[in-house]
Amino acid sequence: MLNHPNLVKVWDPFVRVFHWTLVLSFMIAFIVEEDYLAIHTFAGYTVLVLILLRIIWGLIGTRHARFSDFIYSTETIKQFIKDTLSFKAKRYLGHNPAGGAMILLMIISLLITSFTGIAVYGAEEHAGPMAGWFSQNHEFWGEAFEEVHEFFANFTLLLVLIHVAGVIIESMIHKENLVKAMITGMKSSDTDTH
Repeated sequence: MLNHPNLVKVWDPFVRVFHWTLVLSFMIAFIVEEDYLAIHTFAGYTVLVLILLRIIWGLIGTRHARFSDFIYSTETIKQFIKDTLSFKAKRYLGHNPAGGAMILLMIISLLITSFTGIAVYGAEEHAGPMAGWFSQNHEFWGEAFEEVHEFFANFTLLLVLIHVAGVIIESMIHKENLVKAMITGMKSSDTDTH
């Protein structure tokens, strides 16, 4: 497969492992919620570590992993979404403008979800790195942070659903399997690519 003349390596091993480990960790944390607090907490910490590593990799990683490769102007993102809805969007070898915006939104949402989760864990369970911060009014803070935590967990799920829809639509428009590309790291180098 690596010797196929029309295939090029786009997604490096870190990006691919990060992507699927994040999917699994977020799903586990979301599904088990507080019913299995130890599992939820471990999955939440895993999400946080993955996001922090992805931010670093977004600054120093391979070409298509870097933020500089997929951060576009608001106007470009709007035009891309408009073109996508008319099924005439340009093909991008790396992340397209909507995909790049989605990555940034997910990183922000997951960071807020993770940090508020750590705050809830500290306030309600008196455990974790923020346990000492809530010696007074811990119930108030626990409830307040839990509301924010749940909102952003649900918001992240909404972003995931929009992301999956976008992957399906882009796969149809350009007749390529984007899920397979995120597994193998390979995409077609055919023309009409940005």
